[in-house]
Amino acid sequence: MIKTLIFDFGDVFINLNKAATAIAFKELGITSFSKEMQDINKDYETGRISTREFINFYTEKFSNFTKEQVSRSWNAIILDFPEYRLKFIEALSEKKEYNLLLLSNTNELHIEKVIESMSEVRYNRFKNCFDGFYLSHEIHLRKPNSDIFEFILKNHNLNPNECFFVDDTEEHINTAKKIGFHTWNINPEFEDIIDLFTLKKELF
Repeated sequence: MIKTLIFDFGDVFINLNKAATAIAFKELGITSFSKEMQDINKDYETGRISTREFINFYTEKFSNFTKEQVSRSWNAIILDFPEYRLKFIEALSEKKEYNLLLLSNTNELHIEKVIESMSEVRYNRFKNCFDGFYLSHEIHLRKPNSDIFEFILKNHNLNPNECFFVDDTEEHINTAKKIGFHTWNINPEFEDIIDLFTLKKELF
């Protein structure tokens, strides 16, 4: 029996353009991300470095970059948050049939852009729907590492067999499956979170 629903954020609730950041950086002259850059990005996503340190890394490595260009390029991935999805999670929260958790790989710049995009009022409406709201840069853990899932289980005293996890990234789903979660590797191109109880009705 499913007692807890765990949701990713990007391309589950808020729409993303995952190619946009690479395109924006390419327009600045970066055609590929080195291992050093990938490591910095991961450190930023897990809150091991600050926004200032993250931006300074790029402006010092590429002297022609401005802080505004780095921020704008980095945030190009963030699109809109449809109201119908917000109403879906609000209605689900009001029913109080499940524990609701958010588990997202994200960072301070992205969250600032999300709030700017959807408004602080709507962001707080969304956040208030959850019994736990976990962002990687705040808890210093990230998917697909198993420790982030173990953290959730321990923090909420959960049985993985009673948890249902929704994420658009197969690598994240695979880790959750190994731990014992029920999962949905949602495809944002033709699936929508509001159809959860129709598409996965065999579990509910």
